[in-house]
Amino acid sequence: MWYYQSKLLVPSSENIAIQTPWLAPIVWDGTFQIQILSQQFRLQNVSIGLVVFATGEYVAFLKVFLQTAETYFMEGHRVKYYIFTDQPASVPLLRTSKGRQMVILEAQASAHPLNTHIYRMEVISHFSQQRFAKEVDYLVCAHVNMVFCNSVGVEILSSLFGTLHPLFFGLPRQLLAYERQPQSQAYISEDEGDFYYSGAFFGGKVLEVYRLTKLCYQAMMLDQAAHIQVMRHDESYLNKYLLYNKPTKVLSPEYMWNKELLNRQRFQEELINGEMFVRISKYPWTYTHQDFQGDPEQGQ
Repeated sequence: MWYYQSKLLVPSSENIAIQTPWLAPIVWDGTFQIQILSQQFRLQNVSIGLVVFATGEYVAFLKVFLQTAETYFMEGHRVKYYIFTDQPASVPLLRTSKGRQMVILEAQASAHPLNTHIYRMEVISHFSQQRFAKEVDYLVCAHVNMVFCNSVGVEILSSLFGTLHPLFFGLPRQLLAYERQPQSQAYISEDEGDFYYSGAFFGGKVLEVYRLTKLCYQAMMLDQAAHIQVMRHDESYLNKYLLYNKPTKVLSPEYMWNKELLNRQRFQEELINGEMFVRISKYPWTYTHQDFQGDPEQGQ
């Protein structure tokens, strides 16, 4: 196995942080050797579950999601695609590579976005305990309205990982979209906070994902009972959880990007050479011919 030797005296970048204050790595392209990591994970014979919900109109995104995941997600490793849908007959037939498998699971559709997000957390926590823990080592939870654009491999795997939200990348904590209602279970005060994480791409070991989704679900139910509606649905609760349960790995915004953001002046000034190595696009209708249009801030 050939790879470049690490250079201890040369920093990988002068302009970006590659480690959190609690010593968790921040994963950017160029900060890891995928050949070494893949070999280590193959020796452990790990298996990864990719969890996605596709109900109602969001079924339209499933074909592109699965096709691009099959090309770019965890190449050379064992993967199970856990597809929760209310339309099993509409799930596209995909010829998967060796060691990869599609698992179609029935799910309920809801006309109310809040109920959809609560249901998602409830189902992931339930299946993590009852099924996933027996079948895979790691879980990656993703929104179906995403497209994998480049390799997303074992470099993301850790006990618990979150992904930096590109819209709030580099902003001071006072400007992050934390929930500011003190009566909410998701409340974060203005003098707290590390980063703002995307609710569209997170994961870790099955037990850690179980703990995260269970506590988020319980908090969401308490707020619903108190008639409290937060600003960013399940993402608000995810950020509250990760504030007090620090992720052991943080993924850079490269893993959750919208290419149109590169045209904004703030990003052109902050990013190296004004460019990023885009791994995932959150808004596939911008780049593929899709008839379905939706709220770009939401997803399943």
